[in-house]
Amino acid sequence: MRILIHAGFHKTGTTTVQKTLLANRKVMRPCRIVLRPGMVALCEAARAYSVSRSQTDLGLIQYEAAYLAEDWGAENTDLIISSEDLSGHMPGRRGLTSYDATPYIMRAITQAFAAALPDAEQIVYFTTRAQGPWLRSCYVQHLRATRITLSADDYAARMANSADLDGIVAQVADGLPDIRVIAQPLEGCTTPLGPLGPLLDVLGIAPGPVAPRPPDNTAPPQGKIDAMLALNRSDLSDADWRVARDALKREHF
Repeated sequence: MRILIHAGFHKTGTTTVQKTLLANRKVMRPCRIVLRPGMVALCEAARAYSVSRSQTDLGLIQYEAAYLAEDWGAENTDLIISSEDLSGHMPGRRGLTSYDATPYIMRAITQAFAAALPDAEQIVYFTTRAQGPWLRSCYVQHLRATRITLSADDYAARMANSADLDGIVAQVADGLPDIRVIAQPLEGCTTPLGPLGPLLDVLGIAPGPVAPRPPDNTAPPQGKIDAMLALNRSDLSDADWRVARDALKREHF
């Protein structure tokens, strides 16, 4: 039994991976696919710990992971679990400036899986992205969700240290010496399956019957980005801002 943990990062093609897996769930059998809806409590525990850094939340991660693993182990089949929330909150949210909680989250999850399924091989898999495009994509995501008033350049300058995704992967690998930890740059995913292709290669799954899909969560036109920033900087009340924001988001933002 193998467990591949695709734990992020945000804005590195994760949504495309997950939607492609979901659309091809039948042809992926007997490999079991588990996305966020199948492990909500574990994802929320990881997000909570990334903010609190409390031993209670870290223990809750281990509890939720062990609970899931005991259920999955009954099937004795390969697993792909995928959610960027397993890395915690995206930097820029809740005062976070990096993914420095991720190594602790990954250690807690893999220890729980090892205790529940000692014979299973675990693989920790991250998609990564070059600093400039990643910061830009995160900025747009924050515009979609929060009343951020920084320009894209100011955001990139302030959050530059958060973009060291390879450094976080290296820390994860240092903390998990007996587990294979993989970093796959998004820029290197040039096959029709995009970021899913290298993931399937790791498991030795032939991609032939898997139907590709276009990238998800792509950036809106610059004009929409400028309009959202202007809206965020306006003197609207928060209630009126939310109404206007939601209207703009319906226009393919």
